[in-house]
Amino acid sequence: MSTRIEEPADPGLHSQDRPSQGGAANDVNNEKNVQQVSDDHPPPEDGEHPRSPPIDGANEKQDGPPQRRSTFKDKFKEQKQKIKTKAKPPGGFDPTPIPDAPPGYTVKFTFHRAENLPAADISTGSSDPFLTATLTTSLPKRHREDPDLIYRTRTLRRTLEPEWEQEWIVANVPSSGFKLKCRLYDEDWPDHNDRLGNVTIVVNRVSEAWEGFAPPGRMFEVKKRSGSKRAYLLKACSTAFTKDVSMTPRLFLSAVVVGKSDPPYGQMYTVGPTYYFKHFSPMIGRMTGIKVNRNEANDSSDHNADEATSSSHGNGKQAERSTQKYDFQANELQLSGPIPQHLYHRFVEFRPIIGLLFRSRGLRGKLLNKALHHQHDRIYNFDRHTNWGTFKPCSEEASLQLLKMAHFDEGGRLFTYVITLDGLMRFTETGKEFGIDLLSKHTMHSDAAIYIACSGEFFIRRLKKPKITNDPDPGEPTHPDQQIRGGPPLEAPPSKPEYYQLVIDNDSGTYRPDKSVLPDLQKLLERNFPGLGIVTLACDDPEDQKLKATQIKVKKREGHTVNMVLNRSPSATSFSSDDISDLEDMERAGEIGRKSKKERAWDLLEEPRRIKELTGKRPSDAALSGPSGGSTAA
Repeated sequence: MSTRIEEPADPGLHSQDRPSQGGAANDVNNEKNVQQVSDDHPPPEDGEHPRSPPIDGANEKQDGPPQRRSTFKDKFKEQKQKIKTKAKPPGGFDPTPIPDAPPGYTVKFTFHRAENLPAADISTGSSDPFLTATLTTSLPKRHREDPDLIYRTRTLRRTLEPEWEQEWIVANVPSSGFKLKCRLYDEDWPDHNDRLGNVTIVVNRVSEAWEGFAPPGRMFEVKKRSGSKRAYLLKACSTAFTKDVSMTPRLFLSAVVVGKSDPPYGQMYTVGPTYYFKHFSPMIGRMTGIKVNRNEANDSSDHNADEATSSSHGNGKQAERSTQKYDFQANELQLSGPIPQHLYHRFVEFRPIIGLLFRSRGLRGKLLNKALHHQHDRIYNFDRHTNWGTFKPCSEEASLQLLKMAHFDEGGRLFTYVITLDGLMRFTETGKEFGIDLLSKHTMHSDAAIYIACSGEFFIRRLKKPKITNDPDPGEPTHPDQQIRGGPPLEAPPSKPEYYQLVIDNDSGTYRPDKSVLPDLQKLLERNFPGLGIVTLACDDPEDQKLKATQIKVKKREGHTVNMVLNRSPSATSFSSDDISDLEDMERAGEIGRKSKKERAWDLLEEPRRIKELTGKRPSDAALSGPSGGSTAA
């Protein structure tokens, strides 16, 4: 949400000073076309893409006394009854088409460097800076809940003069221009990241004639008002007795038009560069017994993890650290767009509380939404152990990067994935044995996004002989369901993508992707991962269930079995595809059945008169409503 900066209005922002919409081509190179504005300034617009009018006549005067509005409790009960009476709850596949728009332009942004940043870490007298950029335009969205495009740079350690030199190429930026908001942070895991300031830029017109601001980039002063007061106070104290020292940080970035974009013109998306993040959670890794190679280069060569670890115990901790580490790995991999139009799914509202949670409405909805974002940040945490890298889009290098992040075909691993509307693929090795606090696995991966492209589960299997095939029955032995030589668990995996198949489905109770879109998913993955056989199966296909059951058996034989629950209670806040039967049991148990301590507290806040009801339950009811908790590891 934009933070309003109270400062005098810039006279350059008046409408009469803007270039006319039908002006000459050189108008786009007028100095007033590019402006640094306050954070709450709207993106530019034109006659073809006007901003939406106020909703529900918010600015219209009403005659007579105001009508009595229904309370939150009334709305909740009304929505609950509406969902109960429907055979199919709202959500899942959404056929809304991409809005029509005139041809747009592909723009390359480059985030070069920042200077004169404040020191947010008192102990080191430095910062760990990174930048997030949010791009907004006048292009209409299919739904207002569709997220804006966001890009994050890598974090540079212990510096006040970071040099990122990272590019972000975006297609279908409209001719009416764009608004780019850059937020500078100091990474401070596990505490909250410290804000170092903002830079908000508005470009009113874009065309092939626009010269932009080419490398080495234009300098923009960072707005300090939104930054950490502690960091700037420390900077003020350190420079109090020094002359001619500015307190204002500076950001250098460039933006140039690469050319006209390809259709669909109404869909703005990331073209590249394609990149990845690998996040590690040592605490979860120790609890589950999951280990990964400390050096990523060893992912394709070291398959005797247990032997290496056991032999290192006698040589002290240093020997163990040099080879492996306990870690739970969460992965983010940027695909090259565009996402096919039919890959568009909304969360399934099979209980009213789910709608409140995703939209962060009501007391319980806001608390659950906040808790879920915290859960997402805990799994996809950025710290000094996070790995970052880039790879050539739609290439064999991209296929190998996915195989590395999935550890090729070793250990019978099963992954849960989500693909966002901008093509960011998130996945972890969870499977059905790993319980995520509060919500389903897919809700955690999507960070409670209302709309996503697709979600489900996948695994990697290796063919005996290299060939590109999308057939679930390739006609030759495959690993891990059969023991074949030339790879895991005894040898290093082959490095050619043609040896592997990616078997992927739509098994997600949260979004319930329609099986009719699986061909579109297959085409997207085939384009991004050439050489890799892409097998798409519906979650209700017996073949899919058989293959995943085999993976679980192999995992028990070759890999580490994850059997863990994080502060979980079978409450009305647990919505995974594996928990639908549990939800039905709770519905039959009534309003006070199977509720956690947090939920009973929320009930008290909503209806204090129920104190006697909640504290005076029979022992059997108390057994039903208590947490099932604890953390166990196999």
